[in-house]
Amino acid sequence: MEQKIRHHLTDDLLMAYATGSLPEAFDLMVATHLSLCDHCRARAESFDAVGGCVLDDQPDTAQMSQDSLAATLSLIAQGPPTAKPVRPACSVLPTPLQDYVGGNVNAINWRPVGMGVRQAILPTTRDATARLLFIPAGAAMPDHGHKGTELTMVLQGAFSDEIDHFARGDVEIADEDLHHTPIADISEDCICLAVTDAPLKFNKLIPRLFQPFLRI
Repeated sequence: MEQKIRHHLTDDLLMAYATGSLPEAFDLMVATHLSLCDHCRARAESFDAVGGCVLDDQPDTAQMSQDSLAATLSLIAQGPPTAKPVRPACSVLPTPLQDYVGGNVNAINWRPVGMGVRQAILPTTRDATARLLFIPAGAAMPDHGHKGTELTMVLQGAFSDEIDHFARGDVEIADEDLHHTPIADISEDCICLAVTDAPLKFNKLIPRLFQPFLRI
C-alpha cells in the first residue's frame, strides 16, 4: 500500500504552476509530485478552474474566425506522428521523470559527488537546476543552507533532518532560513528529486571547493 504523503506543495507553488510562471525545473518538481499526490492534484485542478473562469471574464481583445478550430485540427492531423515510446513501468520514477532520464532508474547517468552520494543533473532551462540524488542508506548529505529555494522530493526510501522525516512523495521546502543536514534512513538507499533556484551554502571547506564542479 502506498504510504500517505504528509508534506505537500504550497498554494503559491501550485498557483504559479497553473499560470505557467515557474522555471522548468520547478515545473518538473510539481508535475512529479502531482503524479503521486491526490491531495495536491485536486488543489491544482481547482486553481486551473479558477484561472479558466478569470480568462472567461476578460474582455475580448481579438476576434477569432469561425473556422479557427477546424483549421487548427487540420494542421494537427497533417503533422508527423508524435507517439511516445512505450516505457516499462517503474516503481521509483513517476512518468514525468522517466521522460527526462529516458527510461527507468537503470537509465540514470549517475555521477559520484563523494561519500557514496551520486547525482544526475537533468536537462532543464538555466534559470533553475533539477537533479536526482542517490544517498546510500544511513549516509548524510553535507550540512548546508540556502541562498534561494530548494525543493526536495523523496522517490525511494526516506530521510530525516532538523525539521522532520520525509518519505516517498513528501516534499521538503527549504528557504534562506533553513540550515540542515539530511540523513538517509538506515533501512534503504534514498533517491530524491531536488530543484534549486540558487546555489547552496556550505560551511565546510571541501564541499565549497567542489561546489562549482558539481553545480550545487
